Amino acid sequence: MTELRDILEKVASGDYTVKEAETKLRIFNIIEVARMAKLDVQRESRKGIPEVIFAKNKSISDLLEIIKVGMKEKNLLILSQLSEEKAQKIRETCGDKFVFELSSAGEIATIRKPDYQIPQTGGKIGIISAGTSDRHIAEAARMMAENMGCQVFSAHDVGVAGVHRLFPELAEMVEQGIDVLIVAAGMEGALPSLVTGLVDIPVIGLPVSTGYGLGGEGLGALISMLQSCSLGLAVVNIDNGIGAGAIAALVANRIAQK
Repeated sequence: MTELRDILEKVASGDYTVKEAETKLRIFNIIEVARMAKLDVQRESRKGIPEVIFAKNKSISDLLEIIKVGMKEKNLLILSQLSEEKAQKIRETCGDKFVFELSSAGEIATIRKPDYQIPQTGGKIGIISAGTSDRHIAEAARMMAENMGCQVFSAHDVGVAGVHRLFPELAEMVEQGIDVLIVAAGMEGALPSLVTGLVDIPVIGLPVSTGYGLGGEGLGALISMLQSCSLGLAVVNIDNGIGAGAIAALVANRIAQK
């Protein structure tokens, strides 16, 4: 395995281009993970994805300790599955040192150093949610994608129950030159299949735990998306807005590099 010093020396001598060195450093970081304990401080440079802390089932004291350690090494942390109580406590404890931002729908927040600005990549993502009840999960995807440097275009409450609402919003996103679409839907989860059949853009289906009775809690939406006959649709797990946003941003950022 090429050591870090070797990589830097080959850049200095002209044997590696900056792009080649960047690839070598990513590979180097993968190997270095085996030597690390607990906090993977190289994750973002290796994967291009910010550090995400899953807040559910963690005590407030544990979260505050993780934030304290993490912000020594990082410019930005993302908190997911965050309760109102925990969000308030984190704001009270960390608000004088860092910038704390909670999404409009709650449940996901960012903590960043005051002087840190997210580098813009040029990637463009569209996010559509079927109903108002699906919006909070779509918001998680939006915040993840924006914190990975992407420009996000959002449209909400445009589900199949009133499908005429969809077409102007979708046309605007296509005109903006989006690279990837995330479509969040609960209930029967039909919207991602419909959208995939209309565009030549990769679509990520995001099933939401909106529903009731048989197939409720997102299961019906997940199965519907997995059974879609519209080619070009990939599906993440129920309520995994963070995962959908990360995948979409990786794709969009890769396209923006070309």
